[in-house]
Amino acid sequence: MAQQATPDLPREASTWHCLRRAGVMVVAEASGPWLPVIVYWGKDLGELTEEQMAALPMAVQLLEGQRQRDPEAVVSLSPSRAQGWAGWPGLSGHRSGLASQPMFHLEEATKSEGADGSAVLSYRGADAVAALVLEGELHLSPEGVLRHRQTLTSTAPSDVASYEVADLPTLLPVPEYVTEVLDFAGRWGNEAQPQRRELGQGTWLHEQRRGRTGPDTPLVLCAGTPGFGTRHGEVWGVHLGWSGDQRYFAQRLNTGTTLVGVAELLAPGEVTLGPGETLTTPWSYAAYSDAGLDGISARFHALVRHSPAYPKKPRPVVLNIWEAVTFDQSFARVAALADIAAAVGVERFVIDDGWFGSRRDDTSGLGDWYVSRDVWPEGLRPIVEHVRSLGMDFGLWFEPEMVNLDSDLARAHPEWVLGTSGRMPPPRRDQQLLDVSLPGAFDYLLERMSSLVEEYSIDFIKWDHNRDVADPVHRSGPRQGRPALRDLTLATYRLIDTLRARFPSLEVESCSSGGSRVDLGILARTQRIWASDCIDPIERARIVPGLATLVPLEMIGSHVASPRSQTTGRQHDLALRLIVALFGHQGIEWDISAASQEERNGLAEWVLMVKRFRPLVHTGQLVRAERPRDEGSSLFGVVAQDRSEALFALVRSQTSMYWGNTPLRLAGLEPSANYRLQRVPVPGEPSGHHGQRGLAATELSLPGEVLAEAGVKVPFLHPDQATLWHLAREPRGA
Repeated sequence: MAQQATPDLPREASTWHCLRRAGVMVVAEASGPWLPVIVYWGKDLGELTEEQMAALPMAVQLLEGQRQRDPEAVVSLSPSRAQGWAGWPGLSGHRSGLASQPMFHLEEATKSEGADGSAVLSYRGADAVAALVLEGELHLSPEGVLRHRQTLTSTAPSDVASYEVADLPTLLPVPEYVTEVLDFAGRWGNEAQPQRRELGQGTWLHEQRRGRTGPDTPLVLCAGTPGFGTRHGEVWGVHLGWSGDQRYFAQRLNTGTTLVGVAELLAPGEVTLGPGETLTTPWSYAAYSDAGLDGISARFHALVRHSPAYPKKPRPVVLNIWEAVTFDQSFARVAALADIAAAVGVERFVIDDGWFGSRRDDTSGLGDWYVSRDVWPEGLRPIVEHVRSLGMDFGLWFEPEMVNLDSDLARAHPEWVLGTSGRMPPPRRDQQLLDVSLPGAFDYLLERMSSLVEEYSIDFIKWDHNRDVADPVHRSGPRQGRPALRDLTLATYRLIDTLRARFPSLEVESCSSGGSRVDLGILARTQRIWASDCIDPIERARIVPGLATLVPLEMIGSHVASPRSQTTGRQHDLALRLIVALFGHQGIEWDISAASQEERNGLAEWVLMVKRFRPLVHTGQLVRAERPRDEGSSLFGVVAQDRSEALFALVRSQTSMYWGNTPLRLAGLEPSANYRLQRVPVPGEPSGHHGQRGLAATELSLPGEVLAEAGVKVPFLHPDQATLWHLAREPRGA
């Protein structure tokens, strides 16, 4: 058989860069004249010679294009229509209508190792005609996550018009055999719902124009092989670590070239670069998996768990008082709740909205961050001391970026309210946005929050953001009349960062109408997110696994709901509520002063269960099993990193068209090891539905491969019921 010809290498100055970490490989060709070109991103293929790298399919296309001077084939890290590129451009912008077609020529590309152990490719390109320089860095992290960031600089003299940036995306090629895309959508109370479509010729575009990540955030845009699922198929996922407007897209050209991309979505005139001025993009994050969506999640979770902002201590069991008291706060009412909370084992007690200013409902007082003497005549100290005497941490609710027009703050500083001068944006929840980027507003918030954190030694802030951003324009200041959203987002980041630098032990939760600010930009500085204002356990059994595509369970607030859900009106048994709330950062969102003694005893048992399983749930790998014949049920859980134990929940949300449940097939275990499988009794289980029927004994001992492939028969479940299962690996030879 004739030996296959090796493609010609580029000119002698050719440079190949290979980044390899955690089973992932990225190969880039950087001979110029264009910026580096990624010719491979996927499974680690081992050590490759330059000749072997040149034989990779996308490299062959690249080299043929260079040889034939066919720029259409060159998909650099910033491709341009000036090169003949017909896809999404790497940079869009202009200088008063000029310099609209930039074309960067490579000046430098170097490979190094980052301080965190990442493999790093740094590059620099220049366009002398457009008077622009573009620098970028690709980091392949020790967890196998590819991070990308770019900095654009204007080098034009002062007598030349500023450069207005319209779009500066990250563009990453994926193989042509990718056929489907999956991302997430939703609404308030039903966030993180997956949606899937076939990727044909053209563009799949999903934008966010809410001023925050939004309940309909794409979260992670995944492109994959036909029929990829939670546990199978090759998947390439991309995420933007940014809490403002954004766009996600996947594109297939008629050449077959296929891309995924993310970008901050800039308003017209939002970023204009004068001489020497720069724009640095948010970090984008990309992950590859040959084991479906769970493989993508495992990489993102490992990255978050190794970040500097990751919480340093075990996640305490939380009680938030909102559903118990709403705005009706008093020492007697709140102290009584604290007594009950401590009795059931709560470790962190959080006072929600209504403690400040004239805030007796949601129409006034927002922004007046002074303790209300009408509600708390002696300040918060008596309740803080009471909470601490019971052995609990203390947390407090803020909504720093918002203001009621009926507030002392808005009356004193109407120029701090966001929006075009001469008019007011439509209100939502009777509130407006505060322009946090204005120095006076920023300093006010920093002083007020710092004073309160210091005075009361606050351990935890629930940081809320309860409306989309309308009319994001500066009302005053040096940028009056200019778009403000980028400035707002960066100022909010700086405010959180400054607070946590002053108070290193302070923890912050990102709560934004529930799950409307969930991204790696906010998670780089917070320790928890609130998944949704809906804590109906059936809805949460869908929402939390969706959010967990990006966020580790221990950073997702997961609370025991009230018996009757405030958002759906449904009534649920205690056992279902306890089981679903076990998977996340566990807490209680319920007026437990109205609970029976039996229910409180059940909560106390559950808290002990939380503490028993917390090391596993908060460090393990997420497993989302596929149950194609039984769509009315869901099976999810965690497996220890060393596969020594696992915990799974089987939740039935609706009646199946078949009788009973499909077998319990438990993935992620060590195939050759024996496991002891045991159903974990949960307080409040209805009698007669969770007995022995369908399962010969309460304990079984089976190999991991049998549990994963054949599974086991499980008890019958009615709708709105769940069971909890624990597995422990048995010693060899036992």
